[in-house]
Amino acid sequence: MAEPLAADLLVVGKITGCYGVKGWVKIHSYTEPQENFLGFGQWLLRRRGAVEPIEFDDGRAQGKGLVAHIAGVDDRTLAESYRGLEVAVPADSLPDLEAGDYYWSQLQGLQVWCSDQSPEAGDQRVLLGAVDYLIETGANDVLVVKPTEGSIDDRERLIPYLPGDVVTRVDLAEAVIEVNWFLED
Repeated sequence: MAEPLAADLLVVGKITGCYGVKGWVKIHSYTEPQENFLGFGQWLLRRRGAVEPIEFDDGRAQGKGLVAHIAGVDDRTLAESYRGLEVAVPADSLPDLEAGDYYWSQLQGLQVWCSDQSPEAGDQRVLLGAVDYLIETGANDVLVVKPTEGSIDDRERLIPYLPGDVVTRVDLAEAVIEVNWFLED
């Protein structure tokens, strides 16, 4: 029986289609590098708002993506029923990061503040909004900041995630990111 989706689960990939005729599926991994997806060992399938265990008993890089075999699934028709489903893992199964490094999921929802350095403001902090999600651009990641209650305006902002340059402070305990960003007129 499937249990409700827990808040302490992180989506790490998505099954995008079938590979061959013996129960293999194509996986779009959200991990970096993508092969880290195969190392978790305790996967959960997200289906209709609930989770259920899934086991991949074999997997490998294939072309620009990953392929994996679902244990107990040995034909293409059954494998096809998994297309489009998300794969999650318990958040506590992720390895600890070094100081100053963060998982994207840790940044989502944080308030984004910057200093209003206009002469009339006197260097006060202003709320730009909250991180809705991040975009990987190749050059650097980008914070998508959407307005929230109390934000300076109703604008969505795309702010480069450049620690030490644009991003001056991340405080998970306070749920705050401070940025060196200009306020548009």
